[in-house]
Amino acid sequence: MNSKTRAEKGADGEDTAVQYLRFLGYDILHRNKRLSRYEVDIICRDQDCLVFVEVKNSPAGSLGHPATWIDGRKQEKLRNAAELYIKENQITDTDIRFDAVTIYKGQIEHFKNAF
Repeated sequence: MNSKTRAEKGADGEDTAVQYLRFLGYDILHRNKRLSRYEVDIICRDQDCLVFVEVKNSPAGSLGHPATWIDGRKQEKLRNAAELYIKENQITDTDIRFDAVTIYKGQIEHFKNAF
């Protein structure tokens, strides 16, 4: 029986996503970055692009594909968080992107420009 909490499963997924993104050559800037009332799982750089990454982990796959969990409300929260991050860090003239990394039944999927 798997007795991991939801938070532990989420942290496992984020660990997997960080390893995967590093393997691709991404520079990880932050994990679980709090911005006001928002949180971004991973903020990283893909060459000259600043990337905000949402990670969803479904080890058993019993609740459907985790990509479907990133609904319009979650997307809006991530956009608001990105806006705060860019303002706080005075970032200008930099492309930004929103990616999703899902771990579904042990398989990693990376959705660039997810929304």
